[in-house]
Amino acid sequence: MAAELHPRSGKLIGLSNSNRTAQRNQPIQEFNHGLVLSREPLRDRDVFTVRIDKKVNSWSGSIEIGVTALDPATLDFPSSATGLKGGSWIVSGYSVLRDGRSILEEYGRDLDQLGEGDLVGIQRDTQGNLHLWVNGEDCGVAATGLPPRLWAVIDLYGKCTQITVVSSEPPPSDQETCEDSEEQAEAAAPVSQEVSALPRSQSRPDKFPNSLGTENGFGEQDLSDFVNSAILSAYSNSVSEPMDVPRCSQGSSPPEGLGASLTVATNLGSVSPVGGVMTNDALLFHEKCGTLIKLSNNNKTAERRRPLDEFNNGVVMTNRPLRDNEMFEIRIDKLVDKWSGSIEIGVTTHNPNNLDYPATMTNLRSGTIMMSGSGILTNGKGTRREYCEFSLDELQEGDHIGLMRKSNGALHFYINGIDQGVAATQTPTIVYGVVDLYGMAVKVTIVHNHNHSDRLRRNNAIMRALSPDVGRSRTALHLSTDSDVPERLLFHSNCGQKAAIINDGKTALRPHATDDFNHGVVLSSRPLRSNEVFQVRIDKMVDKWAGSIEIGVTTHNPAYLQLPSTMTNLRSGTWMMTGNGVMHNGTTILDEYGHNLDRLKAGDTVGVVRKDDGSLHFFVNGVAQGPAAWNVPPNVYAVVDLYGQAAQATIMDDLADLPPLPDDVSEGNNQLSPVSPCSVMSATDLRFHHLHGNNAVITNGGRTALRQNCRSEFNDAIVISNRCLRDGELFEIVIQKMVDRWSGSIEAGVTAIRPEDLEFPNTMTDIDYDTWMLSGTAIMQDGNTMRNNYGCDLDSLTTGSRIGMMRSASGDLHYYINGVDQGVACSGLPPGKVPGVAHRFHSKHGKNILVQNDGCQAIRAGGFSHGIVFSMKELKSDELFEVKIDQVDDQWSGSLHIGLTTLQPSDIPCTTTGLSASLLELRSKVTWLVTGSEVRRNGILQKQNYGCSLDRLGVGNRVGVKRCSDDTMHILIDGEDMGPAATAVAKNVYAVLDLYGKITSISIVSSTVLEETESTKAPSLSSDSCSEEEEEEPTPCEMESSLAVKTMEFLENHGKNILLSNQNFTATRVSSYNQGLLVTSQPLPRQHLFQVQIDRLNPTWTSSLSLGVIGNCPERFNFPSTACCLKRSTWLVQRDSVFHNSLKICENYGPNLDTCPEGTLLGILVDGNNCLHLYVNGIDQGLAAQDIPNPCFPLVDLYGQCEQVTIITNHVQAVGAEPVDTRCQADMEKADMVDGIKESVCWTPPPEVNPMKTCEYQALCTRFKDLLTLPDGYFNEDAKLNLCYCESCHKLRGDEAYYKRGEPPRDYALPFGWCRFALRINPRSDMANTFKKWHIAYHGCSVGTLRTTLDQGELVSGSLSIFSVAPTKVDVQNEYTETEENSAPEREAVKVKLSPTMRYSGLEAFAPKVQFRDPRSHRCHQAQVAFQVCVHPGSYKVGSQSLGIVEALDPRFSNSEIEWITKEKGGTLLYGLLIRVE
Repeated sequence: MAAELHPRSGKLIGLSNSNRTAQRNQPIQEFNHGLVLSREPLRDRDVFTVRIDKKVNSWSGSIEIGVTALDPATLDFPSSATGLKGGSWIVSGYSVLRDGRSILEEYGRDLDQLGEGDLVGIQRDTQGNLHLWVNGEDCGVAATGLPPRLWAVIDLYGKCTQITVVSSEPPPSDQETCEDSEEQAEAAAPVSQEVSALPRSQSRPDKFPNSLGTENGFGEQDLSDFVNSAILSAYSNSVSEPMDVPRCSQGSSPPEGLGASLTVATNLGSVSPVGGVMTNDALLFHEKCGTLIKLSNNNKTAERRRPLDEFNNGVVMTNRPLRDNEMFEIRIDKLVDKWSGSIEIGVTTHNPNNLDYPATMTNLRSGTIMMSGSGILTNGKGTRREYCEFSLDELQEGDHIGLMRKSNGALHFYINGIDQGVAATQTPTIVYGVVDLYGMAVKVTIVHNHNHSDRLRRNNAIMRALSPDVGRSRTALHLSTDSDVPERLLFHSNCGQKAAIINDGKTALRPHATDDFNHGVVLSSRPLRSNEVFQVRIDKMVDKWAGSIEIGVTTHNPAYLQLPSTMTNLRSGTWMMTGNGVMHNGTTILDEYGHNLDRLKAGDTVGVVRKDDGSLHFFVNGVAQGPAAWNVPPNVYAVVDLYGQAAQATIMDDLADLPPLPDDVSEGNNQLSPVSPCSVMSATDLRFHHLHGNNAVITNGGRTALRQNCRSEFNDAIVISNRCLRDGELFEIVIQKMVDRWSGSIEAGVTAIRPEDLEFPNTMTDIDYDTWMLSGTAIMQDGNTMRNNYGCDLDSLTTGSRIGMMRSASGDLHYYINGVDQGVACSGLPPGKVPGVAHRFHSKHGKNILVQNDGCQAIRAGGFSHGIVFSMKELKSDELFEVKIDQVDDQWSGSLHIGLTTLQPSDIPCTTTGLSASLLELRSKVTWLVTGSEVRRNGILQKQNYGCSLDRLGVGNRVGVKRCSDDTMHILIDGEDMGPAATAVAKNVYAVLDLYGKITSISIVSSTVLEETESTKAPSLSSDSCSEEEEEEPTPCEMESSLAVKTMEFLENHGKNILLSNQNFTATRVSSYNQGLLVTSQPLPRQHLFQVQIDRLNPTWTSSLSLGVIGNCPERFNFPSTACCLKRSTWLVQRDSVFHNSLKICENYGPNLDTCPEGTLLGILVDGNNCLHLYVNGIDQGLAAQDIPNPCFPLVDLYGQCEQVTIITNHVQAVGAEPVDTRCQADMEKADMVDGIKESVCWTPPPEVNPMKTCEYQALCTRFKDLLTLPDGYFNEDAKLNLCYCESCHKLRGDEAYYKRGEPPRDYALPFGWCRFALRINPRSDMANTFKKWHIAYHGCSVGTLRTTLDQGELVSGSLSIFSVAPTKVDVQNEYTETEENSAPEREAVKVKLSPTMRYSGLEAFAPKVQFRDPRSHRCHQAQVAFQVCVHPGSYKVGSQSLGIVEALDPRFSNSEIEWITKEKGGTLLYGLLIRVE
């Protein structure tokens, strides 16, 4: 048929050559929308073949090919082929996808690795199978069950930009004949995949050779073919007669010289001769299996149905008994996180045909041996508790588990190919393999000999058996006799499942780094020699994942190792640097070691070396990080784990550029070239600032800058010097790399703007102040051209050119090209804006110190001690005090000590003995210092292996110390921050240094920082907390937020029972009562309140939510079942107690969190003093814990009753923020000092808190109020002023029982047990004066007088006595029972009885009870009503109670003064209606 492409195609496709050639337009700017289809549907057996014409290197990924049942005439073309649905099969890379979902992970050739000129074809055979053809070779069946009507699909994706259709016809006839004959042979007697995969050109050799020398005619290719044939011998190594292998054509005989010293074993466990005819006797799963098991993949794969609903009934067994020494191995394909427990494996004597399958195999009480967890169970009972170091419950997807019954009856288990030893002896002769897909285990597949890693392992096992040297080092197979030539370090070809080795073994990458974050482990091809540095450069990173590259060493030979998903999962012989810690066999041995690898960027380098003394050292950008481990054995292999963001790395084998080992640094000033990629010292302290444009990357300790994605981005790559230039100082750089893609080139100049104050634009010429730049030949000031045709053209410079800039003392700007002055570019430049003035040493110092050069230089005149010096002033927050080493004296050992101290130098007595001889002995005040690589506090060791050792400093090195805003001390070496050395450092500290040992002279190179203006200072946390009493009237400012809190969301890594939704703002526990731990994806900033709302409670359980912070990075944290199991760097508020690392440190703190109802807002905040606070409905509960580390992450445990919470993100005000409205500020200052208590008068509950929505008691009181049918006009429209004083609500607010109010101040009690509904205040009232000066009291009344009292607006009326009423009974008709007035009003002035406590006014004599039926629940309740009133001082008389009660009613008020009586009209003001329901 005519091979053409359909005229309808992706939107970026252009067709030519009679629709036979397709080209993706804009290939550099766009990577997708390149979909094309065949013009006509494919005919069976026709191979639709295209040729790759053009590729670009800008993108990852390449051509994708497949078939679809969708008609291109009506197709809505997606952006890529993987977006096709409705019956589409696509081969992408080496995966096969159906309707966008992967159905086969490893298939055929990797299409991403094909080059220009390669041919790719797709075919549907007559049986409905899909085949991929690459360069004329069939890659086998990719999918089955294809419909008959299909169109070919080609996606010009990523690197592939042009293809041409070659043909659409059946394959050559000889291949058809061969294929047909193979299909017939397979139908008659199927053979294993490995047998059919043998080379067709020659038969399989039956014997091993006596030797591997070429003199036997056994060449390299013959050796490879022979080894591939030899892998058909099983693990058993049993010996039987040679067998014939069916093949398509008769090939040549084995080469001469193959002696008969060894016979190839043919007991494969999958192929056995029967009467000279091959039969398929492969180990498969038996068709009879557990009730929830579904078999597939020719009974090689077993999967448990409904894995989220059921955890057992997943037993499967082999289809035949196991042979002696036969390996039964499975691969874990799928796990779920819902259940505890996981896969179990073993053997049984029961025949599956006759077995009534149990729910779990451990229920079987006869003839069964199972491995469960890390133990062995025989007939359901534990016989070995700790069989091996591995636990089956900890295995991950992709891990392998195997077992073998030896000929001596011993049963062995294998985990990832590693023999775990004898599990049982005297195992019966006839046993079946059995697998229990229990708990987390959902799907497994039997691994046969065609597995790539098994083949590799068996190949090397055979080769090692023939020659002990083979497999240990690649040099053993080299025929060259020149043993003096060192073998180059390369990556081994056996790598992680998602990794690939390219560039002749020098580069490793994860081709699909945006799809997977692990399975990227690669090892060196040979062991490292002693003192040999293995160093790699990070070439490519992705932003999708957390974590990054990990590096280390292992004793495992990559040829035999079953590579784990991450190297830290390996539990033996492995040392890895991960993040800024070091792990040995999966366990952390150093928490804070060196530079954090997770912060590296593309272009950075990492390295590892094992020294001849057995110590292990790591390098980051050429800088040694110090010893990480000791007693590391020799012959270890280097390991790189391309984890998370790290997508590609290349070995740097130019040993000349590597720094010498730390102990090998020769004496004196060993300065390397400033342009050396790995130099650790330079002649100048000028570096690139750590702040830069978005597309710039700073590496090599601040010496090198590069623009990442240089072929797709051309700007946004501004870099600035790390400090101001001095007069006459030359700042010079060298161009190391250029690309031909863009016009224009480098631009250079100077600016007076501090990097910290600069919002980096796309280019520096966009800045319109204090900036002078040279662009091409134009001199530009503040973005405007002021001069053209300057003496040099920056656009004409090439790689290797040097550019320098200098400001002369007269204010002229000069440029230097390759060291040649190009003349004055412009004049009148301001002097360097040094931020502040230069630091100085204090006049108080050690007795051997001389301070010179205006206090900027310190020299130790004699001895090796008494060299302590201080900074002149206290260091401000984030202020760096930095010195440069001028002279060393090598006759002494020891080196510089540096740190911070609270000792004020001015307090030191003016005597020669005023200071100690060494900084280690300075203990009169708190002192934090670094000596060598140790951190000490008052001489006591706090931390080891901190950063680079100060003992290795030399002339020209710079050392600095600063106290950061998070109260941590940081040490900087040559401008590189070594990380936090100490925490909880006091605020008022001085820099202190000790010129000890070999360091004899230092000079200051830093300057003070400018004071922050008031407008730029961060808001501080107010120490005044609002009391519940401050509830009277809202102000407008309280409804606004002046500072927005950074949006936080929950991290994807969480407890097993957690389901995230609502863009990760809402977390729900979907089952059980635990496994509900949550952390946020971002750390908690200081002074910011993190709040969650309780959305749903389940009364089935007890206990409830816990809240706190954790100091460990949670991205790869393995969460326990509950927060109380966390024992490292954890602070937790649980119930009414505070816990630190699971130990209780405080009791009776705040309200009991177990009683919080739905709708409660719970928050945590870490203040500027590193103290933890709990907030309940916006109310600070006070200090919960101290010394909280920075960073820390909010931690929430959805335990027990609490099933769902949501992060509150809208209208959350930063704690400590100042209100914007000046009127609000004035209101907030209305406060009184009463008995030393300051109280505000304009407090209102937080805007987010509406108790009406959350408290059931308040809702019940509200329904009763509605039954009273009182007009809404009497009540305040702001429902937020309605407060519930039930036990839960007042505790959540943190209310006190008593408060003061008025002039003179008088106590009153809060109406606990009642619910208040705010009344509308008469607008003519002087509210500010009333609330400030009047007293608070309560008045009990009957329901029948409510309306009349509200109409009058006060309690006293000249025509009505509201106390002259008595309750009467009436019938109840689903309404409240109303009492009638039964006495006439008195003519004289009425006395009104008040009380400062509702314990008196709420008595039934004053507030009669009425009965009502709740319209919602239809239950009957009793209710009382009362008023909260403001009373004018002096308008009432205090007297004794009039009810004849003897016992005390309120502990705060005696019975002799509990009743207030007033007759003054206008002396009371109704403030709130109180309701209590029983």
